[in-house]
Amino acid sequence: MTTLRDDVFGALASPTRRELLNLLLTGPRTVNDLASHFDMRRPSVSEHLKVLRDAELVTEQKVGRERHYQLEAEPLMKLQHWLHPYEQFWRERMKALGEVLEDM
Repeated sequence: MTTLRDDVFGALASPTRRELLNLLLTGPRTVNDLASHFDMRRPSVSEHLKVLRDAELVTEQKVGRERHYQLEAEPLMKLQHWLHPYEQFWRERMKALGEVLEDM
């Protein structure tokens, strides 16, 4: 497995970009379809999609006059792999806290 790209964190820092990824969970969508879910102009949505594309979180395919975007899962899988030790750390801490509270 290759390393996690630094730009993935920056891309995921924006609520708009996270919502775009959520919308792409159901499958590829056109930029116009994606833009219809936001109160911003299409060029602004396209800028957010560019950040996601640069971080390799989405791919773009031109079909006729439209651009279709698709979610790419691999960077998110790398992020999940990176976060796993921290999840274990906090799970153990919460378990220890629960044991302390039960003994009180």
